[in-house]
Amino acid sequence: MKVEIYSDVACPWCYIGKRRFERALAAFGAAEPVEVVYRPYQLDPGAPTTPVPVLESLKKKFGPQAAGMTGRVVETARAEGITMDFDRALSSNTLDAHRLLGLAEREYGPEVQHALAERLFEAHFAGGADVADREVLAGLAAGAGMDPERARAYLASREGIDEVRAQIAEARELGVTAVPTFVFEERYAVQGAQPVSAFLQALETVARETGSAAGGAGDACADDGCALE
Repeated sequence: MKVEIYSDVACPWCYIGKRRFERALAAFGAAEPVEVVYRPYQLDPGAPTTPVPVLESLKKKFGPQAAGMTGRVVETARAEGITMDFDRALSSNTLDAHRLLGLAEREYGPEVQHALAERLFEAHFAGGADVADREVLAGLAAGAGMDPERARAYLASREGIDEVRAQIAEARELGVTAVPTFVFEERYAVQGAQPVSAFLQALETVARETGSAAGGAGDACADDGCALE
C-alpha cells in the first residue's frame, strides 16, 4: 500500500496528523509494507523569504481570535507529545523546505524523508527556526542523514523548483483543498489530523479493498486541518 501525505511545514495540524498517522501505522498489521511519502503543498505560496513572527501573521489574518486558535493547537499538540511555541515560531516561505523533502525522497528514500519532515516541523514550531534559511535547511538535512554539501548546492540551484510547483498543481487537480490530506493508493483520500482510530480504520479499509490485508469496515471523515489560500 502507498500513502502520499500532502502537507506543509507551516501547518500545525500537519505535524499533529503526522504523529497520529505514525501511531496508527504502528498498530496496523498488514501483509505488505506501507510506503509513506510526503508531497508538497503551500498554505501561502506568496509568503516572503524574510521571516516574520507567526503570531504577527496570524493576527493580521484572523484578528483577536488568533490567540485562542493557537492555544487550542498547543494543547492538542501537547497530547501528541509535540511542543509548539508560537511565541518563537517564524513565518516564511516553505518552497525550499519542500524542495529539500523532494531531494530526500529521491536520493535517500522515504525513511530519510520522514526524518527530515520531523526535523522541519520541530525546528519551525518548537525551535523558532527560519525554514526558508538555506543554512538552517542544510543543518536539518545533515541531522536527517543527508549530505549537507549536496543540500546546499541543490538549494543554491534551481533544481526541484519546477517539480515542486508541478506537484502542488497536481494536488489541486486531485481536489486537495486543505492539509494534511492523506491519499491511499491514489484512490482514497482522508483529510485532516484524524484521531489515531480513524487513520487505523482507513488503513484497514483500504487494505481490505485492495487485497493487501484483512481489515475492519467503515469510512474515515475529515477532521482538523489547515485551509489553503
